[in-house]
Amino acid sequence: MSPAGETGTSSTPPRANAPAHGASIIESTPNSRGASVISENIGVLGSRVKKVRPWIQRDIEQVKECKADAMLQALLQRASSAPETEQPELLQKCLKAVLPVCNGQASTALVKSSDVETALNEYVRPGAENKFYGPFIRATNIALACLEEIKVDGMRVAVPAVDMICQQNDMPMYQIHQTAKSTRKPDVVILPLNSACTPFQDEKGGKKGGKQQKDNQKDNAMDDERDNAMDNEKDNEKRKKKRKAHMDTNATAKPKNLPWKDVLASIEFKRKTPGRTKGISPPPPSYTVTDYIPTKPEYLPVDHLKAEDPAPGPSQIPATQPAPDTAFLSSGLAAQPSQGGSSSKRKATDNLESAAKKSKMDPADTNDDMDDDLDVTVQTGLYAAEMFASNLGVNYLLNLIIIDDVMWIWYYDRQGIIQCSGINFIQDLPRFMVLLYALQRFDLHGWGRNKDFLPVQVEGKQCHEFKINDKELGEVDLLLHTSHDERVTHYGLQGRATNVVPVTSEALAKKYDNFQDGMVAKIFWGEASRTSEPEILDKVEEIAKVHPTVQGHIPKLLWHHTFTNPTSAIREALGVPEPTKGSRVLYILVFPKLRPITKLHGTELFDVWYQCILCHLTLWKEGVYHRDVSPGNLMWYWKDGKRIGVLNDYDLSSLANVQGPQGNERTGTVPFMARELLTEEGQRGKVKHLYRHDLESFMWVFAWICLRYREGVLLPRKLRSLDEWATLGAIACGEKKLVFLNDLSPFAPPDIDKLTWSVLVSCLLVLKRDADDRYYLRFQEPSDSGADQPNAEELDPDAFLSKFTCSKSWLALSKPSK
Repeated sequence: MSPAGETGTSSTPPRANAPAHGASIIESTPNSRGASVISENIGVLGSRVKKVRPWIQRDIEQVKECKADAMLQALLQRASSAPETEQPELLQKCLKAVLPVCNGQASTALVKSSDVETALNEYVRPGAENKFYGPFIRATNIALACLEEIKVDGMRVAVPAVDMICQQNDMPMYQIHQTAKSTRKPDVVILPLNSACTPFQDEKGGKKGGKQQKDNQKDNAMDDERDNAMDNEKDNEKRKKKRKAHMDTNATAKPKNLPWKDVLASIEFKRKTPGRTKGISPPPPSYTVTDYIPTKPEYLPVDHLKAEDPAPGPSQIPATQPAPDTAFLSSGLAAQPSQGGSSSKRKATDNLESAAKKSKMDPADTNDDMDDDLDVTVQTGLYAAEMFASNLGVNYLLNLIIIDDVMWIWYYDRQGIIQCSGINFIQDLPRFMVLLYALQRFDLHGWGRNKDFLPVQVEGKQCHEFKINDKELGEVDLLLHTSHDERVTHYGLQGRATNVVPVTSEALAKKYDNFQDGMVAKIFWGEASRTSEPEILDKVEEIAKVHPTVQGHIPKLLWHHTFTNPTSAIREALGVPEPTKGSRVLYILVFPKLRPITKLHGTELFDVWYQCILCHLTLWKEGVYHRDVSPGNLMWYWKDGKRIGVLNDYDLSSLANVQGPQGNERTGTVPFMARELLTEEGQRGKVKHLYRHDLESFMWVFAWICLRYREGVLLPRKLRSLDEWATLGAIACGEKKLVFLNDLSPFAPPDIDKLTWSVLVSCLLVLKRDADDRYYLRFQEPSDSGADQPNAEELDPDAFLSKFTCSKSWLALSKPSK
């Protein structure tokens, strides 16, 4: 579990798994996908939030596709009164049921559906992008008010505790990720009604009334307990009037400081040049139920992202800069500055216009992140990353991308991304109405929020409560302190998405003695095909019983739970190919809290680091392969006045009795991976992961801490080296490491302890000589097949470690201090 100081990202991340040339056997898990390789908090490598953008892009490159009707059917199924029972007829039933709304034949006491057509006719007029937020919002909200009254056999009724509403935003939204701040500016968002009203009530000093304002303070309808607040008809009528008042006044106004935690979905608009100058085809005179007609394009393209952003080497772009945003522009889906009501013509007729995404924040705040001209798919992916980060254990998210009159639904979860084929919501209005009909019947769990983590206020701080029956302990209660400064969060789309949160528990306190530093809960999405971390820790515990180098040097698992919600289920329903590949399930594990190794220096750093090396060595020889050595996974605690090193985090580890690489996620954090794994062969999975690779990772960790920290404190950016290792792709980072090994003089800090520096230099010298020896040996002793082998057979682990431990400086630093 990473400390809350640094996290690994790369602005030129490695590509998705590439097939090995002429081979069918993968020796190790390749450096795989996008944001799944990011370490679990923004700060470990000192990278900024904006450095994550290219990782988001790599996730989007791997988007899967499904038909629009399959997506609508799946959403209706989730909103039905029997979501576990297949009901293939739901889509056709609902398409017929919404026709009166589409044809202006439905009305309520407060709205009439004929106004939907009026708003859509305004939407299709020529004009700049920001001119049609209002018509779309009005059409959507009027339709929602009418759809609430429609009953379909087998479907749930609308959920008043959520009461979704479409709200203009187009204002900066901020969020803190560890020590970094992000700034995003979605065009339009879907919110619970109370969340939409709150910013405007605050501006008016709470004029809306006491009872309702108190309700808003209770997390703005984000707690399921509010389901009973409007049960009677009188309250229901008040809600509808409140909704109508907001629709008429503030739904198309710009709110201030909307919190990401309240956003149910974001909607990003783009308009092509013809749409700005000539307008869009108007609605037909009437609507009927028809077969789906494919749009052009049927799916939003992502191949251009791969073609226009090749993984650069160190000579192509400065390592400290993000990937060039200009590469996104030629897709025709990039944001363009708004020119008010006028259009700004470009040579390419399919270039799109967007409202400007410029931050209004203090320019001196260098940690702020702001949207530049990004491809619309990347832009919307960043919104999804914010939504994931703002709530705990989110199961999935939905966002909408609208280009002219075509809408694409994008579904995000920790396994990956799915986009459905486009829906022309002007010409095929019934399908858009069915989408709204389904979403309106979602409770918060239906929107993807985790129903097991309930938000609560404790001493004015936001926390989450989790209770579950345990066979051994009875009810286990966890109070997750999610507002704590030491919480470690994740920023990205797919992958493990690890959160580490301080936790208290009466049940666990009764079973275990009080821990000096308290407890933490690790919440993450593990790959279902991997041996689970609890299973690996069981094996590790057995080894610890007979090996002193392991006993006390491994994390103590206090309690764990596996949720039964695999991400593959939606893919099976949608007919996505290989639905179980990379499927993930949610885990929660509770451990005693440990301290980060980055807080140590000099002899104490070396001592804890060496203890972790010895623990790792024994586990490797006993058949437990860690494979992800990084600063965040080396921890320590006090015992009897001594610092005890702990080799932590086994969720990417493997066991010797399991053949071949497991899972679909690469193991290792790029700046600390062995150089041999950072080659083209290594990235294709053709280099077998050996003990010496993990030991080399220990050496890179030692170098990282020695050169970037002083007295346990991360140096300022201008004073620390190796930042570029965190902003380069795998192969480019490997090349930088070679440059580093060949000339240490630019990296030698004047204030480092001489003995520590001597140990570091001797370790790096061993790495360089060993790599050189193996490289030239490949040409002297070719394999029987005549091909050069990427790496030789495994050297005895003890013998390889002894190459480092026999140096005079190592022996001197190993001596106990007097």
